Amino acid sequence: MDARQAHEECERVLDTIGEAVIADRRFLEDVLIGVVSRGHVLLEDVPGTGKTLTARCVAEALGLDFARVQFTPDLLPSDVTGTHVYNETDGTFEFSEGPIFANIVLADEINRAPPKTQAALLEAMEEGQVTVAGETRELPKPFIVIATQNPVEQEGTFPLPEAQVDRFLIKTAIGYPDEAGEVELLERRGAREEQSPSVERVFEESHVRALRRAPETIRTDPDLLEYITALARQTRSDGRVEVGVSPRGTQRLFEAARACATLQGRDYVTPDDIKRVAQPVLAHRLVLTPDAAVNEVGKSQIVDTVLESVPVPTVE
Repeated sequence: MDARQAHEECERVLDTIGEAVIADRRFLEDVLIGVVSRGHVLLEDVPGTGKTLTARCVAEALGLDFARVQFTPDLLPSDVTGTHVYNETDGTFEFSEGPIFANIVLADEINRAPPKTQAALLEAMEEGQVTVAGETRELPKPFIVIATQNPVEQEGTFPLPEAQVDRFLIKTAIGYPDEAGEVELLERRGAREEQSPSVERVFEESHVRALRRAPETIRTDPDLLEYITALARQTRSDGRVEVGVSPRGTQRLFEAARACATLQGRDYVTPDDIKRVAQPVLAHRLVLTPDAAVNEVGKSQIVDTVLESVPVPTVE
């Protein structure tokens, strides 16, 4: 699948999801960039904005298996990965797969589970496998985690460790719809009997794998590789940042920029592609100093500063 074909397929997916989810097109693109980049997506927003609906519609449109895990304080790692169950017929233990054995796993309110359960996702998100009782099992391909969390209600939550946050390629928010969008939401609800909308399947699982290979053909000039590296390194030298973007984050920015070019139907990356994905890819990876936190310095503000301070290369 070349860049033009991938662009057409992505437009079909975005249009289909947009039939059910009232959201800014840029938000839907962020989510799809995460999927096309073979990454995972973290959605942080207040309740009722459509985070769960977005994850389900993405799975339906792409024709992928979908599983939802409601993260709670009493959730155990085995509730996510699966466990061995005794078979009384032959006296053996059989492995019963957990909900993580799906193509798209919605980790709903992920920060409500204790760190031990959150850690059950680390191996799965990085290596596409889980180890239970010393036995390693491969997860389905593609494997995508779409996690949600509420930025307002923090009582009874467990902040995600930095190792976990760094494994999300994209962090984005859906936001409230504008007035016209909220009216349209009511009109759509009045036109159907079901409370929650659904979308049609756009293509099959094998097609998704081909779509995720498309960014590998996108050309990135050496000057842009240096630009990506400079942006990541600049975050580490900012005095307001205690921990800057990791080398993994540098690589994820590169992958997201190629996916962005794919969505635009181009077979090459431009500086604008890198700028377009810088905020959703880099901001959540930053750890601010105590002084910066006290002064209410935003992570997005630091990314804006970095983008302004690093010279943009001229690409022919």
